[in-house]
Amino acid sequence: MSLTEVTAHHPYSPAVVAGGLAFVSGALSVDAEGTAVSGRTEALDAAVDRMVDRLATVGGQLQDVVKLTYYVTDLSLREEANRQFERIFDEPRPARTFLEVSSLPYGAIAEIDAVAAVAGH
Repeated sequence: MSLTEVTAHHPYSPAVVAGGLAFVSGALSVDAEGTAVSGRTEALDAAVDRMVDRLATVGGQLQDVVKLTYYVTDLSLREEANRQFERIFDEPRPARTFLEVSSLPYGAIAEIDAVAAVAGH
């Protein structure tokens, strides 16, 4: 089952725009087929990739992101997330919240949602 098929069964939008801001639904650390990605850094990158896919549905791009929230099943992922943040965002970097949860769907170890400023909306 593809990720499109997986997300098609959920009762929410991948992203919506209101007041010039895109609100992106949580994106899991899964590959394009919806399988949990192994490896700590790889999983965080997969969550960002899925978030960018969702943001693109409303015309947004990674550089439009102004706030991210990381939900992780292991708080020790913070160091990898910090390195990821430094790698993918230029200064000034977006605001961020980082918190631990007991579990995530599909065996994922990370989920990221975002708020982005999107032009023309």
